[in-house]
Amino acid sequence: SFHESTPLFVELPTSVELVVEHTDPGLQGDRATGGTKPAKLETGAEIQVPLFVNTGDKVKVDTRDGRYLGRASS
Repeated sequence: SFHESTPLFVELPTSVELVVEHTDPGLQGDRATGGTKPAKLETGAEIQVPLFVNTGDKVKVDTRDGRYLGRASS
């Protein structure tokens, strides 16, 4: 919605797809436990991701709370 060509508010999407800039590799034995590890995204934000996520992967992130939602479809 606009007022004299000035936006009154911006509505963000509920999720975005971002590239994992860096994360340490998960240990092979840890994958069955469903654990998580920190990952730095292309925006500089850090989130917790499952152990199977690697550097360079594209992930889907909830914009409301920064939570990992899954791997991106592309």
